[in-house]
Amino acid sequence: MHAAAPESLKGHFLMAMPGLTDPNFSLTVTCLCEHSAQGAMGIVINRRHELLSGKDLFEELDIACGPNAGQIPVHIGGPVHAGEIFILHGQPFGWEGSLMVTPTLALSNTRDILEALALGRGPTSFLISLGCAGWGPGQLEMEIRDNAWLTHPVFDEAIFALPLAARWEEAVRRIGVSPAMLSGTAGNA
Repeated sequence: MHAAAPESLKGHFLMAMPGLTDPNFSLTVTCLCEHSAQGAMGIVINRRHELLSGKDLFEELDIACGPNAGQIPVHIGGPVHAGEIFILHGQPFGWEGSLMVTPTLALSNTRDILEALALGRGPTSFLISLGCAGWGPGQLEMEIRDNAWLTHPVFDEAIFALPLAARWEEAVRRIGVSPAMLSGTAGNA
């Protein structure tokens, strides 16, 4: 019998344990978009750029935008490729570079979806981020074994409906853990 290959966590959330002190990931929820033997990639869904809006990105890329573009938030998706745009979104999924994450969620980063979003014609459910999170081969598995992360299958409302401040707690609650029970273990030496 062969040793089982590590189970892919694509389509899962990673919730940072309170003891994870890396400022890029402290109390974050990351949507894993890809996970294989070659490594993992995801988008942090609960950090927002305070000074940028969708309008700023569209103008930088010379994309015509509608009157609501200034209301589109831009998120900090992680410390990797910090200058690149990534979009987590619901239907429709027919964009040039869409990667299906779950049956109801895709990741795209092509100009066609950006042009549609700028004019209010893209998916109604979306999250625009700059940057992503990345792990090399075996790195994420090691961090999970070291209790840096909790995992739970993605639920779309965490990405598109819940307030930013509630996303980590709700994702932790979904696995049956009280966030208050976890926070008491942070920072004790």
